[in-house]
Amino acid sequence: MATVADQLRRAREEQNLNVYQVAELTKIKTDHSRALESGEWTSFSAPVYIRGFVRTYAKTLKLDVAKVTADLETELSQSEKFSEPPPLSQKRGGMDFLMLQLSKLNRRVVGVVAGGLVAVIALVIGIRACNTRPKADPLKNLGPGLYHPKPGESGDKLPLPAPPPPKKT
Repeated sequence: MATVADQLRRAREEQNLNVYQVAELTKIKTDHSRALESGEWTSFSAPVYIRGFVRTYAKTLKLDVAKVTADLETELSQSEKFSEPPPLSQKRGGMDFLMLQLSKLNRRVVGVVAGGLVAVIALVIGIRACNTRPKADPLKNLGPGLYHPKPGESGDKLPLPAPPPPKKT
């Protein structure tokens, strides 16, 4: 029985295609195409890439995709690296949990709620600003150094300063 790599290489050669032409047709890198044709499964990081590339390669070369993928599964189960499926559960932290919960939220609902919160905060800030405004006349309690006319005087003109006292010699 021919390996998957042999089947792919033989089908490519029968159609008089080179690796570059197949790479152009399948949009698979030439390095990956060569690895598929040589059966170097360890050059791929995960079996899902191998399965997808072999399926695309076989479909492009008009091979029986079901037979080729079945042969591939047999070969992968015999390899040490891909004999067991990767673990599906990983240790997850608090950030993963938070991101999962946020991804479940409906964006429209979140937008309406966030807009409502902004409106409430603006209203509270506005009410506090109005309540903390001083209600007394700001000119009532002026400090020293400012001119206040004496009762009965008009405030049109400033009084003349008193003459300085005579000097004692």
